[in-house]
Amino acid sequence: MSILYPYLLWLLIPIGVLFYYRSKQITDTIHLIILTLLVIALSRPALDKGPQERKVDAKEIIIALDVSYSMRANDIEPNRYEFAVQTIESLLKKNLSDNITLIAFTTNPLLLSPPTTDHQLISLALKSLRLENILTHGTSLEKLLTKVSDLPINDKNLILITDGGDEKDELILNSIIEDNAIHPIILAMGTTSGSTISKPDGSFLKDDEGNLVVSRINPLLEVLSSQNSGTYMTPKSSPEATANELQDALDTLNTEEQQISKMSHSYLELYPIPLFLALILFLLVHTRGVKYLLVLSSLLGSQAQASIFDVITLDNAYHSYTQEDYNRSKEMLSHLSTKTLQSQVALANSYYKLGEYKQAIKIYTSIRSTSLHVKQMLFYNIANAYTKLESYDKARKYYTQALQLGEDDDASANLALIALLQEKKASLGIAHPQSQNNSSSKSEDQEQEQDDGKETRSEDQPSSGSGSGGSEQKRKNKEKMKLIEDQQSKQEQPISSKIYEMINKGYIHEKQPW
Repeated sequence: MSILYPYLLWLLIPIGVLFYYRSKQITDTIHLIILTLLVIALSRPALDKGPQERKVDAKEIIIALDVSYSMRANDIEPNRYEFAVQTIESLLKKNLSDNITLIAFTTNPLLLSPPTTDHQLISLALKSLRLENILTHGTSLEKLLTKVSDLPINDKNLILITDGGDEKDELILNSIIEDNAIHPIILAMGTTSGSTISKPDGSFLKDDEGNLVVSRINPLLEVLSSQNSGTYMTPKSSPEATANELQDALDTLNTEEQQISKMSHSYLELYPIPLFLALILFLLVHTRGVKYLLVLSSLLGSQAQASIFDVITLDNAYHSYTQEDYNRSKEMLSHLSTKTLQSQVALANSYYKLGEYKQAIKIYTSIRSTSLHVKQMLFYNIANAYTKLESYDKARKYYTQALQLGEDDDASANLALIALLQEKKASLGIAHPQSQNNSSSKSEDQEQEQDDGKETRSEDQPSSGSGSGGSEQKRKNKEKMKLIEDQQSKQEQPISSKIYEMINKGYIHEKQPW
């Protein structure tokens, strides 16, 4: 596997520091995991499938660069050669898909780069060329055009960058161009007034007779262009502007693009996987899918100490509970290998819904937690179960204990109700007290320990299943409401629901690499 942007992985260091100093809240841990997944996705993990051949549409372009001694003249800043190289670099950026051949020439042509769409190779070839190693002073356009005519290319679109050749008769050159269907675009380097040529030691180039050599544009170039329906131009204000002019000339050519076979590395992008996982975590944390965080907790070694299979079973049990299939929920929860606070509360809730109140009480009383909020929920549920069994004295005891741990409108209402039920039991029968919630049990965030400075046990987070009397209790309460005129309408406590370039290695597989 490859990482296309490995430098982005440095971002994992501050995330690791935050993870070390994170709070004990599971949502904080999940948020850091989401950040980690996003960084991994941005780094672009990928599987390298190796070099593969593919077809691309591209024009055939031949760039011929004059590297003779006269190209060192500085009538064009910084000199003719440097300006020409910068122009070619700019042109390469505009022709990202064209198949380009690079030739350097003086009295003899030299193939620097065979036809390729990998323009980095051409750029490297230009940078590797050292003018100080080129001692020839002449320029032969005839030999260059002969070399171009021998290339196995159908449409020979030639960009000729030179200050002029030694030839004075254009007939031979015209014949080669016409016979081989060469389409010339000529960039004439230099000025009509010309310039002397500096030597490395600071002196100026002289001829055999001791006279200063002045290099000017050969007027033959413009004649050659006009007689062959080509394009003639001189350098513009900058290499970029000159490259734009060359590109415009290429666009006007009536040559068709060719299907070119290109060997390049193919990658299977893997970034959607961590990106998808980050999205799922975010939705679980910030939607009502908070109960499914138990699955992630087991995978990440958080407070839910259950195996992966137990978590799957627990998740299925929750689903059965929400579908009111309490027998199936009870069956699955009873066979869990690791008993957690979540699973035990959910199991007691299932017994409660099935009317097996004594068994529900037995499980509720067996649960241990240092969270005051969890304890209050357990006392309330135990009180509801005793009320169902008509054990009003015990129910009163547990409602009172629940209220001692904090205000609870439902517990207060039910406590007042059972006092009245005891008085009217003989004539009215049993009216069951109002449930604290009419849905499943309280959510994880409701049952989570408050910030009281005490450290919670690893199983302090409650289940999202219901352990209260549910909608059945409320319905019965409403039937008795006319007998309790001083009883106010009770509000349900809201249930919290917080959940959450590669630089193309693509190389060109050249059969005959230069």
